[in-house]
Amino acid sequence: MKVVAFLRHGLGLLVPLSIAFTIYLYIFPIVQGCAFPVQSRDSQEAYDLTKKFHWPSKPTADDHAKLAPFRLLALGDPQLEGDTSIITNYLGTFPHVQSVFKHVTFQTTHWCFRERVRKIIHDIVDIIMEDLPYYLMSQRKRFDLWGNDFYLAHIYRQVNWWSNPTHVSVLGDLVGSQWIDDKEFEKRGRRFWNRVFKGTERLSDELAQTPSNDYNISGVLDGSDEAKLWKKRMLNVAGNHDIGYAGDLTEERLERFERVFGKANYELRFELPITDPETIATMYSDSNPESKRVIPELRIVAVNDMNLDTPAKSLPLQDATYGFINNVISSAGSVQYQGQFTLILTHIPMYKPPGICVDAPFFDFHTAADGGGLKEQNQLSSDASRGFLEGIWGMSSKRTAPGGGYGRAGLMLNGHDHAGCDTYHYINQTNGTDPSQRQWEVKTWSDAQDLKIPGTDGIPGRREITVRSMMGDFGGNAGLLSLWFDQESWEWKYEYATCPLGSQHFWWFVHIFDFIVLVWMQSYAVLSVMEAYGVDVDGPFWRGVSRMKDYVLRRKQSVSDKK
Repeated sequence: MKVVAFLRHGLGLLVPLSIAFTIYLYIFPIVQGCAFPVQSRDSQEAYDLTKKFHWPSKPTADDHAKLAPFRLLALGDPQLEGDTSIITNYLGTFPHVQSVFKHVTFQTTHWCFRERVRKIIHDIVDIIMEDLPYYLMSQRKRFDLWGNDFYLAHIYRQVNWWSNPTHVSVLGDLVGSQWIDDKEFEKRGRRFWNRVFKGTERLSDELAQTPSNDYNISGVLDGSDEAKLWKKRMLNVAGNHDIGYAGDLTEERLERFERVFGKANYELRFELPITDPETIATMYSDSNPESKRVIPELRIVAVNDMNLDTPAKSLPLQDATYGFINNVISSAGSVQYQGQFTLILTHIPMYKPPGICVDAPFFDFHTAADGGGLKEQNQLSSDASRGFLEGIWGMSSKRTAPGGGYGRAGLMLNGHDHAGCDTYHYINQTNGTDPSQRQWEVKTWSDAQDLKIPGTDGIPGRREITVRSMMGDFGGNAGLLSLWFDQESWEWKYEYATCPLGSQHFWWFVHIFDFIVLVWMQSYAVLSVMEAYGVDVDGPFWRGVSRMKDYVLRRKQSVSDKK
């Protein structure tokens, strides 16, 4: 077969495959039907609505009205690795070459010349058996880290482009280790902002508020140009790989995290404008003090839950976290008012018994010699979890509690459990006669729905969504949370969906495949021109193939003779 003809026929197969793979990779949210949920909770309607906001369609005023006013793109645990995972960064590049040079130039001392020669030979062997493999492994790891950054960036960029969120949050573990030095931490921070989440910005300390009764509204959910600025302001959450667990968390680790990524504890408040005069007349005011309807408000509370459990290395930092939570509780509206919604962002999920999620309850502690602090945990303790359920949301086991014990409407999003989980925490106010004997229970969200627990009279509860990691080993997932306001019931409602890209191996495969096709096309173009000018392309190629075949046969014969 002629070489040029072979290349031409090969392109007929490779180019269509390359185009198909590449198109899928770059429009995967479209192919998978990803979209922020809408009020009907119909995924097809949500997808059709999303399409209208992209060329060549032109959305109408009704289309804009159907969009949820708050759409959060939630991303979990990117865990950017770095220099600490590259062998040559801590062992050096070809260290035994330097050792050989020192031996040869008599910069080292040996008791005899024979010992010097032995050391030289030993180091030469180590160059081949250790230095060279370590160098190649390190170069592969550097390339892998570079590619992983762009894989994560691809997920964020494509989902962000297609789904059009109003807000974006990374739910902890922004970097891969709390043990890295400040220089490496800063380096990974630059990769986070300039490569993985390029175009976003750190949430300023002025916007990240401290809870107070005299608070400022962070923004209005009206789709205005000012509201669109929030799409670029990253709502970051601190994770164990960012600042450490309670037994490792120090002032220095927290300071550098907050300097690079933003505050670890903060709140944001967004209002939804109500313009209809008749509706406004039904709301609480001096002229209508009996109404329980207040201005629709979404309160986002980001909590550093890394040091909620004990023992903690830094008691002042732990006191600061609990002080923040107490301020959240004291500045919250009454549980009897309607129209409030509290969205809590954390990293470590709340307590659940074994078998509910992939990660079961687990606690490990440092030895007494190392301070005895909390070393690792999969979930919060049940006591710390009640701080959210009964404190921030204000639910109670007593029907006689304010608001019937149902608390404030809300939802929790977190990360940490890379596999993800969707659960419902509830307490049955009808169990037993003594409220102190009633315990919080947990079921998966699907099981709770099947049993019709959410919304049942006498059973207050809240949903907790642990967002599956965006790392390649967990499918490159992105979470899509929609919140909208129902004016008839005067309450916020929500729905959650996911949009996974798939393994990082597919991302690598497509780009490597495209590179091979480009080289193939270039080879075809060059050889076609050479053949057109009368150059014998086939002769050298087939002679090379013949030599290679002869070489393989000789090797086989040599192995056979040795046997």
